[in-house]
Amino acid sequence: MSSAGPLEADRLQGHEAYLQFGTPGMHGPLVFAVPHAGRIYSSALLGRARVSQETLARLEDRLADHLVAHLIDQGHHVLIARQPRALIDLNRDEREVDARGICDAPWSFRGQTSAKVRGGLGLIPERLTHIGNLWRLPLPYKTLRARIEDIHRPYHAALATALEETRRRHGVALLIDVHSMPPLRAAPGLGEPAPRIVIGDRFGRSATDRLTDLCADLVRRQQIPVAINSPYSGNHILEHHGRPSTGVHAIQIEFDRTLYLDAALMAPGDGLAAMQRLLGELALALGQELSAGSAAPLAAE
Repeated sequence: MSSAGPLEADRLQGHEAYLQFGTPGMHGPLVFAVPHAGRIYSSALLGRARVSQETLARLEDRLADHLVAHLIDQGHHVLIARQPRALIDLNRDEREVDARGICDAPWSFRGQTSAKVRGGLGLIPERLTHIGNLWRLPLPYKTLRARIEDIHRPYHAALATALEETRRRHGVALLIDVHSMPPLRAAPGLGEPAPRIVIGDRFGRSATDRLTDLCADLVRRQQIPVAINSPYSGNHILEHHGRPSTGVHAIQIEFDRTLYLDAALMAPGDGLAAMQRLLGELALALGQELSAGSAAPLAAE
């Protein structure tokens, strides 16, 4: 894989919604996904915006696909979203839509409110703090439906298929959903550094504690402050795909962008190689944990 990163190496093959690398289950029971690194900003999307492309890019997990480049080289199955989060957020339920941002909808359309929708970050991001509205006009309902049917559903179908094929081959499957976050502030009065990696499992609903704790322990060994489920526990992707009772687990890993980007948080930085190695170590340890006769107990928990 080129040092430019998986999306820059995109040869325009595969689906409009995603790039897929490796064969599910061939390199162990793990599936990796990067849902928020897409950065194809079409002229149509930019024409709708009342802000610049640089502002829309603030929604991205900047260059998070670079974190998984070595995993692709090693043969792991990796799914990377190609379209930007500004177009549609793959980590939201397709019903999480602010109806006020949609026009020409049938009378029965109501959307579905949630804390994310109220904050302007539903399926179609509407607002950013300190910026305001992102779009000049409401989105036509038929455009919303096209984005769901062309991008959101195919991505989740591909992810579900990969996890099922992996589970069928190994008896268990684990999704590692890779994200990035702005630097966090330390909690006042505790005397502890702010976490630089946050591991989420929907408070145990999307993965067994054993896998989550193993991830956290490996991060701590690298002297990196880590938190579990705070402030990010995962969202729709983990909720939708993580089914520990069936042997399919899902964990979200949020990387502080200062760990792998430069000082401007725009380009790959000196820490990228170390974070790639960390993901490789996590893949090895988690794969061994899942493969060493622990699939049946995990599925029963």
